Amino acid sequence: MNGTPGYINLLDALNAYQLVKEVREVLQLPAAASFKHVSPAGVGVAVPLSEEEKKAYEVVDNLTGLALAYVRARNADPMCSYGDFAAMSDVVDVETAKKLKTEVSDGIIAPGFEPEAFEILKTKKSGQYVIIEANPNYKPPEVEYREVYGVVFAQKRNDTPITVNTLINIKTKNAAFIPDATRDLILAQIAVKYTQSNSVGFAKNGQMLGIGAGQQSRVDCVKLAGRKVATWYLRQHPKVNGLPFKKEVKKVDRINARVRYIEGDFTPLEKKEWDQNFETVPEPLTAQDKEQWLATLKGVSCSSDAFFPFRDSIDTASRYGVSYIVQPGGSQADENVVEACNEYGITMAFSGLRLFHH
Repeated sequence: MNGTPGYINLLDALNAYQLVKEVREVLQLPAAASFKHVSPAGVGVAVPLSEEEKKAYEVVDNLTGLALAYVRARNADPMCSYGDFAAMSDVVDVETAKKLKTEVSDGIIAPGFEPEAFEILKTKKSGQYVIIEANPNYKPPEVEYREVYGVVFAQKRNDTPITVNTLINIKTKNAAFIPDATRDLILAQIAVKYTQSNSVGFAKNGQMLGIGAGQQSRVDCVKLAGRKVATWYLRQHPKVNGLPFKKEVKKVDRINARVRYIEGDFTPLEKKEWDQNFETVPEPLTAQDKEQWLATLKGVSCSSDAFFPFRDSIDTASRYGVSYIVQPGGSQADENVVEACNEYGITMAFSGLRLFHH
């Protein structure tokens, strides 16, 4: 419809649209995804923001459902979402277009656009913003093909529905998921279904908080996703929300400055440059500040695209507020993994559904 998409744009668009379309159908909520390099940087659905989230995301106005979903998707990992390809489950309205207008983004795919919303988006990137309209009634073929080095592979596409039925085979002593966890576990499963394997995803409040993608070791996926969860939650720390930025500091620079403040591992030259963002130089966010704040994080849901081969993934996930897990099961270490969950008070279900994506 607009702009000239590149190869990676189209890969991101087609994978992202499948994701949001599936989330919309299962959860019956407007959904959005922020895609980069053929994996989601963030996924969100229309769940109201907490006051802490509003401050961290710099949201002051009321949002439509679709705009809310994109704000959640974009704010899972805003540094990775820089220059994303966005996907929307619903017709794009003016409010959503205005939110996209202010972000650094390469393009969008959606089942339609309100006329005024389309005109807003057309002005991005000097008129070169990629806008793709998807056919919501399109039914993909049952068999998918891929060519590598002149060899063509064919396989049945993964069209097994992800529903509440993936959560009924609970293996731990805790024998039920609360409704919010059910929503978040379904969201996380669908997200990792369209993430480069190996992958593990953490979700809370209708939003993917951290996704560990493309790692050879599953525990490394958990560690990568966990670090992103920690950064997401620490962005809501009073010290982070209270940073005294100069008025002229742009939003993207505020985002980057907050993340670097949380990480804290400045070189001397970098610290000197970072200090220039503020009216007064902030006090450090100490290790004790971080530890105390992260200790209050609870109720996080986790999905893995394949089984956990060892309990180390559970030990790691427990550090990031994980209370609920869904995974395919089928490892020789399943008994040890279940016992680890019982020790931490985590509720875990075996879905029997592997979600590798390559």
